[in-house]
Amino acid sequence: MPYLPSSYSPSLVLASLLIATLASYVALDLARRVRSSDAAVARSWWIGGSVALGTGIWAMHFVGMFAFELPIDLGYRVAETALSWVAAVLVSAIALSVASRGTLNLRRLVTGAATMGGGICAMHYTGMAALDMAPGIEWNWWLVLASVLIAVGASAAALQIFFWLRRVEQRRFGFQLAAAVVMGIAICAMHYTGMAAARFPAGTICLSANALAGDELGGIVMLASFLLLGMTLFTSTLDARAQSRSSQLAASLKTANTELQSANEELQRRAFRDPLTDLPNRLLFEDRLKHALARCARALDERNGPASRQREHLAVLCIDLDGFKPVNDSLGHAAGDQVLRELAQRMAGVARERDTVARVGGDEFVMLLEGLPDEADAVALAQRLLHTLEVPVVLDGEALHISASIGIALYPTHGADKLVAHADAAMYAAKRAGGKTFAVFESHMDARASEQLALRSDLHHALADGQLALHYQPKFDSRRGQLRGVEALMRWNHPTRGMVPPDLFIPVAERFGMITELGNWVIDEACRQMRKWDEAGLRINVAVNLSVHQLRQPDLVERVRCALERHGIGPERLLCEITESVAMEDTRTTQQAFEGLREIGVYLSIDDFGTGYSSLAYLRQMPAQQLKIDRSFVRDLATSSDARAVVDAVIKLAHGLNLSVVAEGVETGAQRDILLELGCNELQGYLFARPMSAAALVAWAAGQRPEGAAGFSPSVFREEAV
Repeated sequence: MPYLPSSYSPSLVLASLLIATLASYVALDLARRVRSSDAAVARSWWIGGSVALGTGIWAMHFVGMFAFELPIDLGYRVAETALSWVAAVLVSAIALSVASRGTLNLRRLVTGAATMGGGICAMHYTGMAALDMAPGIEWNWWLVLASVLIAVGASAAALQIFFWLRRVEQRRFGFQLAAAVVMGIAICAMHYTGMAAARFPAGTICLSANALAGDELGGIVMLASFLLLGMTLFTSTLDARAQSRSSQLAASLKTANTELQSANEELQRRAFRDPLTDLPNRLLFEDRLKHALARCARALDERNGPASRQREHLAVLCIDLDGFKPVNDSLGHAAGDQVLRELAQRMAGVARERDTVARVGGDEFVMLLEGLPDEADAVALAQRLLHTLEVPVVLDGEALHISASIGIALYPTHGADKLVAHADAAMYAAKRAGGKTFAVFESHMDARASEQLALRSDLHHALADGQLALHYQPKFDSRRGQLRGVEALMRWNHPTRGMVPPDLFIPVAERFGMITELGNWVIDEACRQMRKWDEAGLRINVAVNLSVHQLRQPDLVERVRCALERHGIGPERLLCEITESVAMEDTRTTQQAFEGLREIGVYLSIDDFGTGYSSLAYLRQMPAQQLKIDRSFVRDLATSSDARAVVDAVIKLAHGLNLSVVAEGVETGAQRDILLELGCNELQGYLFARPMSAAALVAWAAGQRPEGAAGFSPSVFREEAV
């Protein structure tokens, strides 16, 4: 059968190739934009890019159709032409969607190429259907199949190029342009192969010749497509530069803030880490325990049946070292620190990766075990811990034998709220059994833990409810009989228990991380009371006790300075006392805290001197002004020559270091006389005055002594007092 001869306009063919190449270049550029980390921005680029890219591909097809010439007038129906444009936009949307994915595997490549190729064919042959020919077009199905294969192959190549260009940084423009030319040629090859598949019998006429047609329309389509693609590329380039600029600014800010971030990380590390062992501290342990309990509770709620519940055990182990105190007493705290670091490393080595080992006290540790199948696993780990800790620690050639007492509490078996207290109670049971063993919590162990938990709960409310108060015990100049100041002592008037002894609630506060808050309150309350006394015409200096937890506060000095300034008190009127054992536990931290306090003018004293191990080198470096002899030596002064020799040596040592000496616990005239003979500077004890409330102290100063007060007259209590 004879067919109408066909030809192509070379200029329009070239124009279609340029449009296809430009559309491909824009597609490669848009593939980067739709991968933005900002979901809203990526979605906007995907929608706008799909329209622009689809219009460009469709324009190439439409211009290619205009390049096709027959010896009859041709025109294109509007509906099919518009539908082919929609197909082009959908194909572009699919291409950009696949390009935005993380990786290109074989399945995604095959699926994407087939979908895109099918869409391109749909666009092309829908556009061809816009030619309303009579009789209809006859197709060479081999060429139609070839065009389909070319469309699918071109789509697969395009997807691979999209992902390949992600890894290209150098000479990106050249590679992208070359890839665009290859893709443009592939698109044109598909189009013109599809055109070659169409044959028009002789005598065919175009019934849609009066629809879309004319060289002017072709020119408008080309111009519009070039402008749209050019604007899209220009916008993409501006966005890329803006993102690059933002990245540079972000990098610059990151570089500028490196030191600040490092400082913040160090502060955070200090807040959540034990400074000696670098293990988590109590604060971090409690946070991890809270989250672990929440995870475990959720897992239990999501499962049914006892078999599954057994796989969700959680355990807390309280570990207390046996025989550690003699190490400190005989070898010193520096050696003790080395032992603690060694044993901490051993515990961390026994623990699993997901477990937490924390140091919560001098020789006290806790361990959190998650994801235990049953109680036997916790017991097995406790046994491994015991064996590991029993291995002697070799220090300067000497083998030191340390063991441990371990208490175990499990969740959900032993509940959640008292888990640490239950483990602690079990640990004390192990220690009472002779140590060097472990114990699993049992209900009869709960009495002591319940008592501590009750005290902890009540102590939380004590500050807010005004149950805490300071009592003050006077200190006197031993030679002149003048009052030198008072020592602030914390008292807790419980609404139902009455007066709770400090030796009962202070260990609870230390054990449960509340001692720092109480210590800060004592400093502020002492300064407030000094101001109140000043307003009443009484000038009284106050000594307060600092705990080891306060010494480790990075803002301790600032807190003290702010309290003094807030109440208008001179720093020389506040004396901070720290026990000898605490001072020697972490000498570096103590010295830093003391130096900071000394710089702002606060007086410093080492309390309970003689009960612990002090290095004279450290003592000489400490910026203290005073030593306080422990009451145990004062108690035996009149009956023990050894006690008298120790007190005499301490006083001479202190005077040799230009330190004043205070003796506490003076209760008899004989003790007073001996201390005066030995040259002690200040005396404090029941012989002169018991601790009393602020109001009682004012009355005492006015000569209205509370019952039991004796000794020196307070007549020189007013402005003459230092």
